[in-house]
Amino acid sequence: MTTYKTTGLTGPAPTPTVSVRPVVLPAARRGEDLHVRVCAPVTGTNLPIVLFAHGFGSNLDGYAPLTDHWASHGFVVIQATHLDSKRLDIAADDPRKPHLWRYRVQDMKRVLDELDTLEASVPGLAGRVDHSRVVAAGHSFGGQTAGILVGLRVMDPETGTARDMSDPRVMASIQLATAGKGGDELTPFAHENLPWLRHQDFSHITAPGLVVAGDKDELPLSTRGPSWTTDPYTLSRGTKSLLTVYGGRHFLGGISGYEAAETTDENPGRVALVQRVTLAYLRHITGTDHADHSDWETAQAALAGDSHPLGRLESK
Repeated sequence: MTTYKTTGLTGPAPTPTVSVRPVVLPAARRGEDLHVRVCAPVTGTNLPIVLFAHGFGSNLDGYAPLTDHWASHGFVVIQATHLDSKRLDIAADDPRKPHLWRYRVQDMKRVLDELDTLEASVPGLAGRVDHSRVVAAGHSFGGQTAGILVGLRVMDPETGTARDMSDPRVMASIQLATAGKGGDELTPFAHENLPWLRHQDFSHITAPGLVVAGDKDELPLSTRGPSWTTDPYTLSRGTKSLLTVYGGRHFLGGISGYEAAETTDENPGRVALVQRVTLAYLRHITGTDHADHSDWETAQAALAGDSHPLGRLESK
């Protein structure tokens, strides 16, 4: 198999990390306490933050191939367990069900409100975190959550309104294998069971963003096929980039866990590609890559056009 390293793309060496979980934040209006995991490098100062939202059904322990990688390269990564997690197993007739998408955004804002508490929960981390540099990231359902924090408008299926739920504390986003626009392109299954996808408006997103999409991601949610997951790139208005992962299905080679059973396209090369490109983007967008020739510029050059065997990177 062609590995990431042999294709001309390299990255900085990892450093040791420390993680604490669960940090429990009381959340009476949510109906369940908010459980949070914080992972950070043991050295360094002015560390930027990645606020990560898991996919439907996952939890704060998911996506270690990405979150561990980011933390070991200089980022404080914060993950919450959202109400749709299988760990909580809320009933099918639970009145919170139609509002799961909104609760997720509220979870993320609560985390931002409690950064001091979360920072103090990790031994040796206090005073080393830069609260002014926050990037929201997420996979699948979590990609929508991250998108909303930077301006994605979602029509509430009960009220018919779509209000701005963005947060000025978030400077950029990374959306991985996430949903595109709704309307007639939704399948009957998606229209009935995921009403928060019926009307999404990406035109209000002006913050910088990286979108990652697999060209074999055939989700049963849209009639358009894999191109549907590129909508956050094509329809947003900010400075944006798109990484297309060749052969990538919904879990992009296995980003949801080191041994995640749901991965249908297990491929270490694809995971390494996503790891390195997302890290290069994080370093670029937060200004922590001070090299004369940055990792992001290297990735852009190596993945331009169709010459790379694992993927393509384009920007607007």
